[in-house]
Amino acid sequence: MALVPYNDSTAVLGKLRHPSAEFHFANHTVRLAQDWNRLGVAAVVWDAAVVLCMYMELGHIELKGKTAIELGAGTGLVGIVAALLGANVTVTDRAPALDFLSANVRDNLPPGLQGAARVSELTWGEGLERYEGGAYDLVLGADIVYLEETFPALLRTLEHLSSQRTVVLLACRLRYERDQRFLSLLRGSFAVQDIHYDAQRDVHLYRATRVTRTRDL
Repeated sequence: MALVPYNDSTAVLGKLRHPSAEFHFANHTVRLAQDWNRLGVAAVVWDAAVVLCMYMELGHIELKGKTAIELGAGTGLVGIVAALLGANVTVTDRAPALDFLSANVRDNLPPGLQGAARVSELTWGEGLERYEGGAYDLVLGADIVYLEETFPALLRTLEHLSSQRTVVLLACRLRYERDQRFLSLLRGSFAVQDIHYDAQRDVHLYRATRVTRTRDL
């Protein structure tokens, strides 16, 4: 969902324009292609993804044997690390990013884990019937809360994918007041906790679980 190119006048850290980025997670070196010029924010690694991967690697949430889906995957870092840690992951983004995303996933999973992650097209709020409702143990998203016009569709998507057993993990840098408004929307259907803050990167990690309202009974 993160296919919005920034204007060249926007202040951007030089590392975002590098053709690749390298990380070490789950006893593997992950080398990701980046392509700012072609795909903009969808094709670079943001700090929120790194924070979420660090949280998963530290074992704060069980991944082995779990069924997970990543929204707005971009470079695929979060989905790749989740697969390396034992999850069965569906890694999603909008159609224009899929070839780029697929190459990163394929190039960073060892042969024995190639089947642990599949890349799939998902535009929030559209074609949700292709994804079994409430079928996921984990829903993962890193820096996907930033375009206010996408908030209703993102919320519908989270509601569709989640059952009461599902844990949603959202890593967010809260840049604008509107980002807080999404959290308020989310609290209409989910119990939301701020479970971690990385002060160095200014990234919050939120845990959300579905709650049953009277109208749902």
